[in-house]
Amino acid sequence: MPAHTFLPSLIIFLVCYIFIASEKVDKTIVAVLGAALMICTHQIGHNAAVEKIDLNVIFLLIGMMICVNILASTGLFEWIAIVTAQVAKGNGPRLLMLMLLVTAFLSAFLDNVTTIILVAPITILITQLLEIPTTPFLILEAIFSNIGGTGTLVGDPPNIIIGSQTHLSFNDFILHLGPIALFILLVVGLIVRFRIGSAFDVSESAKENLMQAEPRLAIIRPGRLKKALPCMGLVLLGFFFSHSLHIETGIIALTGGFLMCLVCREDIHHALGKLEWNTIMFFIGLFMMVGALEVNGLFELLGTKVMDVTNGNLLVTALAILWFSAITSAFLDNIPLVISFIPILESIIPGFAVQAGLDPGSPEAIRTIAEPLYWSLALGACLGGNGTVIGASANVVISQIAHRNKYKLSFADFFKMGFPILIVSVTLSSGYIYLRYFKLMDRDPAPIESVVNHLEPATRNP
Repeated sequence: MPAHTFLPSLIIFLVCYIFIASEKVDKTIVAVLGAALMICTHQIGHNAAVEKIDLNVIFLLIGMMICVNILASTGLFEWIAIVTAQVAKGNGPRLLMLMLLVTAFLSAFLDNVTTIILVAPITILITQLLEIPTTPFLILEAIFSNIGGTGTLVGDPPNIIIGSQTHLSFNDFILHLGPIALFILLVVGLIVRFRIGSAFDVSESAKENLMQAEPRLAIIRPGRLKKALPCMGLVLLGFFFSHSLHIETGIIALTGGFLMCLVCREDIHHALGKLEWNTIMFFIGLFMMVGALEVNGLFELLGTKVMDVTNGNLLVTALAILWFSAITSAFLDNIPLVISFIPILESIIPGFAVQAGLDPGSPEAIRTIAEPLYWSLALGACLGGNGTVIGASANVVISQIAHRNKYKLSFADFFKMGFPILIVSVTLSSGYIYLRYFKLMDRDPAPIESVVNHLEPATRNP
């Protein structure tokens, strides 16, 4: 792919990225103007740009925001905040670890965005109640939601895409990605506990006030709560079975939100007026800009270059995919990255199989060659989102929620905490890929010179 094909769109994206990172201009304005500039300079057609908007994410945001706003009006989040803090007995570090583990667990079975929308309001109330820093809490919850979502098929959009394209099952993801996701949670949790846990120490007076609080008094609209909870239960149930029902989570959330409006007799104009439209518009602009990079062939070129550099060594290829997708996902949307990478992997897998004397379609070839590459892509794409505040949808949502509640959560704040965790997570993943798929299988990852030659131009295009 000639460099001039994607160069203009890359320049526009980089300029917008600099403005977003500097925070001199509101990032929603930058994203929308950047998307408009991509269309006006013909880097992407209008219809193609609209098609790049992930409506599943947009519908999910709208539906969950409606549900959360209605539930918030009942006092439910205040009740949960008080009960959770009392269970931790007002101990800040203990409360932090409890909230992070809950966030990771929910993200494994829901999706990252839904988890953050549910957990963030509770977190803000708890930190206000105990008079401890709010922003680090929120950043760490976004990070742990991404780690937790790595371990299952439904936890993170890249995994959903890989599962649907490769026919890997829910159990496959748990068996192969679950162990390393749990190990990363343990290691990162210990680092967080001993490095910054002391910053969440709670004063004795705050603890005393907390333990004297009556949680039941927080529920100010019990009648509405009784109507809203069954609707929320249906939404969560729909999330759990969305894959088997072949219904997108965005449709489930949107339906649940409007159903809750109907049951609770919430004025629809009021409900829509309370949506965080800045978050929604930021996603729309970002999807369009990254879509322009995709259609102009940037991801395809980068992916092919990775394969060229590895010179047909399967282990090096797997680790290159892991690190490349992780670093790239920190700065770009991981969804188009994964969509672009899958056809490239599909085109080189037969080459590795032939050189190893295997039938490319045989279970042995899939187990020993295809799966290590797919798991490397999944780990890199999911864990790489922790690098920056725009690296994952959950990060963007947590940032917008923080700003809406008058908390400063800057690009630099997230980068300082998230990027080191990205490096630790991907390093651990590298060891896991080597040990599980090469060392324990006693595989010889010697270079196979002709593998790269098996790339077929017709199969490279996503």
